[in-house]
Parts: sequence; structure tokens; C-alpha cells
Amino acid sequence: MMPKKARDGTDTKGLLDYLYGPGKRDEHTNPHMVASWDDPFVEDPARSPDMTIADLALILDAPVYALLGKRPAKHVYHVAVRNAPEDRLLTDAEWARVAREMMHASGIAKHDDDQACRWVAIRHADDHIHIVATKARQDGRQPRMRQDIPNMHAAARNFEVEFGLRRLKHGDKTARKWPKTGEQEKAVRRGLSEPVRETLQRTVRQAAAAAANEDDFFARLTAAGVRINKRVAPDGNITGYSVAMPGDRDGGQRAVWFPGARLASDLSLPRVRERWMTPVSVPTVAPAQMWQEAERRVRAAADQLGEGGLHQGAGDVAALGDLIVIAAVISPRMVRDRLKDAAYEFERASRVPGDRALEGQARTLYRESTQLLSQSAAAAGRSDAVAALGFLLALVTAIEASRRWHQAQEHRAQAEASGRAGRLLREAVEVTAGASAAREYRPRLKRTVTRSSGARRTPVSSGERPMARVLQEAVPEHARAVLADPAWPALRSRLATVEKAGDDPADVLATVARRRELTSVDSIAEVLSWRLDGWSRQRGATAAATGKSPSPTSTGGTGRTSGPRKTEAPGPTRRPPGDEQRKGPRRAQ
Repeated sequence: MMPKKARDGTDTKGLLDYLYGPGKRDEHTNPHMVASWDDPFVEDPARSPDMTIADLALILDAPVYALLGKRPAKHVYHVAVRNAPEDRLLTDAEWARVAREMMHASGIAKHDDDQACRWVAIRHADDHIHIVATKARQDGRQPRMRQDIPNMHAAARNFEVEFGLRRLKHGDKTARKWPKTGEQEKAVRRGLSEPVRETLQRTVRQAAAAAANEDDFFARLTAAGVRINKRVAPDGNITGYSVAMPGDRDGGQRAVWFPGARLASDLSLPRVRERWMTPVSVPTVAPAQMWQEAERRVRAAADQLGEGGLHQGAGDVAALGDLIVIAAVISPRMVRDRLKDAAYEFERASRVPGDRALEGQARTLYRESTQLLSQSAAAAGRSDAVAALGFLLALVTAIEASRRWHQAQEHRAQAEASGRAGRLLREAVEVTAGASAAREYRPRLKRTVTRSSGARRTPVSSGERPMARVLQEAVPEHARAVLADPAWPALRSRLATVEKAGDDPADVLATVARRRELTSVDSIAEVLSWRLDGWSRQRGATAAATGKSPSPTSTGGTGRTSGPRKTEAPGPTRRPPGDEQRKGPRRAQ
């Protein structure tokens, strides 16, 4: 549950018109009042013919005009309280409780204070409410609202426990800077996939993680197409910077600049400079050895993370965050999206309240790995998921070490972020393991199935085999647990896709199951689904590279009932070696 305070305003009726109206894109449905300062005597304009929006605005504003002394310049107080998309839908009565508690926590209207400010809570969507109040008490005084936002967040944490909602983090000033509503709406109008703030934040973070010095940092930003405005002191030293995207302008056609510290607390220039204050030496390695060298350093660093105390541990996890950012940029295409998501999730874990030390063996090893991958980025196109498997496994170990360290320091938000990032990395590992299995796969001969009588054997055609029987045949020791797993339908769908592509699903499932152990995983069905995803991606990539589609004959599938084709002597229509590259794939009949 996230309370978010909007800017104070002066037009009570205008805000109510918007909240009760259709919205900017007809997104408001069934707008109605769920609570007010004087329930049940305040009538709802949406449900009562005796109350209009203008009347409600006048009633809310009445104490403002009766204030003793100077009136506030902006008297309209507006808070939106929103639940996460995966949360259950609250009833109107539950939202009414939330609204009353938020007004109590903010200081607008304390419980049992009949002279408090006037307010209403309006619901026009399933997942959130808007609370509108006027900052004037009914006894002619102004309210005391010290620490209103932190107090409302504390109340929200209590409701998350009571209502069984997604539990968010306690504020420690390390959370990412979220785009504002206006920035999100602007991105929609311009047809952008994300707000400009998000794009700049990611671009600056990648440049900071990869840079070897300050000049390199600004050069990377320029190469990424970002506009830079350096803040220069009278003595010529650079004291800060701002960035903007070309073409991003405000209503007055002025460029919209974002200071580094406004993008994220660790992207201010002093924090960015910390990354290269302690130089690291990186050996020159062949492209084929890039992942292995990085793996060796990451495994060594995981054993030493946080051994030097709180400040050193803070520096260690910050360097690990940079490593994940760069790994996501140059990772094999098959798992790149998952690594980018892991870097996004780990961002909070890389920031720790307080100071961080710039020395430490783990931090040095992580920085060396980051520079090694960054300098070898040109070779990333020639790397593949199989070559990166060892490095990804090492990265899982490092993230798990960071999670344990955060738990020991009682950094709950950072520990949870590490856990989410670790899950995404483990998913990438299993996808990679499936791809590795597909690359080394040698199909068995056409399979037949014996009927229960044992007297007759018939070929199995595609789509005829129950996937539960395939599961029992491939992994009998895990079949019972998998069938009871909520992820079994997804695995069954993957197996059907494998069979449709012409492969023997039992043979394939047994192959990927043997690739890595399954005894320590939380969900065997989910892990096998990930491996089959990697399998399918690798088989598809191989088919695309050769210009052919895998057929039942070539992959050991079950779609044909005839014996395997003899290939000792080429037929009269067989193309000469290399002719496939000249003429392209044969047109399907």
C-alpha cells in the first residue's frame, strides 16, 4: 500500500470534478465516496440528488474562509493511496478504514477530534482511493502536519499486514526515485515505452558502472545520446552534473534537466566518483576466457563479502550492483532480459543507509570483474549462454551472500531485493542449462510405446502421449511432486511445445533433468519449465542459423512412423555441400 501526496492546490471543485469525472482517458469507473469527515451525514454527489460537486466543494472550503488570520496560499490537500496490482481488491468499508487512518496519521483529522479539518475519500478504480482535504480546522486554526508522509507510510505498513497485502519497505532513504504522475502521462502522450526519468537513470547507471574515470563517464553519456550540463565552480572544478534527453521539453519549450542525485541517491557526482577513486588493474584476456576470469573473481569475492564490517560491506554490495548492471548489458541475448530485471531488482540492495568504505578485497574483485566485462564488451556478440553459465552460477552465489549479509545487518528492504534478484538469476541459470543440454543433445531413435498387455507395440504420434505419462517415464523419482506442483500446467505446456516441434518430450525432459541436480530447488516443475525454455530457444537459434526447421527425422521426434532415412549416399536431388548458404532454405510445400 503506497500513500502518495500530490502538490497542494487552490481549486477544490476542480479537483473533485476530475475525481468524479471520466478521467483523462476514460479510466475512471463508478466514482463514489467511501468515507468523509462526518459519516454518514455527508452525502455523495454520485448517489444523492440533493448534493452536487459544487455544493461539496463549498462545504469543504467553508473552514478556510473562516480561518482566523492568514489563509494558506494553497489549501487543498490531496493524497492517493494505491495497492499493488497483485493485491486483493479491498471493499469500500476497508478503504474507508484506510482513509480515516491516513487522515489521523497525517494530522489532518485525528480520531475523536470533532474540530478537525474536513475531508472526503473518493474511489473511482479498484486498486486505489483519493483523499481530498482542506487545510483549515473547523475551530479556525490550521492543522499541525509534521511528518505527515512518514506517518502515513507507517500506517500503510500496518494495513499491509492486516489485509494480507504486498509488504513494502520501511523508508531508509535508499529507495529509487519514481517517476511522477505527470512524467508518466507525458511518456504515454509521446508514445514512449517508459518515462524519461527511467531511461536516464538506467543510462547514467550503466555509464557510471563501466567508466574508469570521470572523463570516461561523461564520454559514455555523450555516446549514449544524453545531453550533459556540468556544474563548474569558479576554480574550474566540476561539482555536479545534470542530464536531459534530446527533445524532452516542458510546457515552455525548455529542456527538462535531471540532476544525478535526483535520479538516484548513488548517482550524484561524489558517489559516482567513488567508483574509480581506488584504481583496479584488469588483465587482458582472450574473449573466450572473459566469462571464466570474471567467474573466478566473483566466486572469491562472495566468500569475503562484508567480512570487514558494516561500511566495507556497504561498499561491497555497491560494487556487486555495478557488476550486475554491466553483466546485464553484455549478457547473451537468451538471458539478457532476465539479467536486466535482476539488475533492476538488485538496485535497492546495492544501496545501504549510511557511509560505505572504498577499500576491501571483495569490492576490488567485483570492480575488476566489472571492468573486465566492460572492456570485453566487443566480444559479447561472440559469447553464448553456455559459455556464461559458470559466471551466472557465481553471480547467484554472490547475490545470496549479499542477502545473508543484509539480513545480518537487519536491512529488510535490501535483503528482499537481493532475494528477488537471486530468483531471476537462478531462472537465467536454468534457462542456460537447458540451452546447454540442447546444444549437446543427440536424439534417440524413434520411440515406441508398449501397451499394457505387453503384446503389441505401436508408434506414438505427435499429440497422442499424455504428458503425465511422459513425466513418469522421464523423471519417475520426481513425478509425484511435479504433478502436485502449481507450476505443472506450465511445464505440461512446455512439453507439448517440444513434442509439436518434433522432439521426443520424454527424451528431452530426461536430458534437461540430468543437466543439474533437482533436490535443492523449491519447485521442480518451475525449474524444468525454465530449462525447457532454454532448450527451445537454443533449438530455434540453431534452426535459424542453418536456415532449416528441425524435423521429426532430424531431431529424433515421434511425428513419423517410417524408419530413419539412410544417408550413406546422397540422392540425385541432394544439394552439394555449401549450396544451402547460396540458395537459402527450401520453400515449404
